Amino acid sequence: MQRKASFRKRIGENNRRSRDFTLDSLADVITETVACFPVYRTYVDEGGWQVADRAVVARAIARARRRNPAMESSIFDFFREVVLPRDPREEAVPPGHERRDGYPPADETEAEAMLEALAGRTHDVVSGLCLRTRAWEELHEEVTHVTFRTLTPRDLAHYVAAGEWEGRAGGYAIQGLGAGLVERVEGDFLNVVGLPGSLLVRLLATRFAGVYGFG
Repeated sequence: MQRKASFRKRIGENNRRSRDFTLDSLADVITETVACFPVYRTYVDEGGWQVADRAVVARAIARARRRNPAMESSIFDFFREVVLPRDPREEAVPPGHERRDGYPPADETEAEAMLEALAGRTHDVVSGLCLRTRAWEELHEEVTHVTFRTLTPRDLAHYVAAGEWEGRAGGYAIQGLGAGLVERVEGDFLNVVGLPGSLLVRLLATRFAGVYGFG
């Protein structure tokens, strides 16, 4: 267990959001997640996770998070990103799709686990925006804080059954039925939808003063 924690510690040191996680805290996350596994083992090969196995791991992490409210929530996010990395094919996201600090669930089981993990908590929606010409480049990120209300099993079942989670990073669409899951939004609402509109308007007004009705 300590070897696995040490490996994840080395990974975490490369990112400002995870470099402060201690070896003991990472070992605790691994231990708590393993304790929540509903099956004896899962499998992954050079082709990546199978859908069923991925869903088992996602549920175990979500349950471990719920069982340990005193533990830092972001460490579970980091652990999930390490053990369930995004499929490289998902990087080619069609225009208009959301891109949060997460990835679309693989199936209904993973969607429910993802939403259950967000319930009653605040998470960050992070988007990058780049404007580039031959003469200059503007590269920025926008962060919006989204707080979910407490969700009952009935709430989860109803939303998952509607199918809106499909293809949605984070497992929900705030511009649709997903609005009913949310208690509070701090920051740019459009950033959660998929494009940091406020940031875009500010940058356009700065670079093209008067053209877009501002500046």
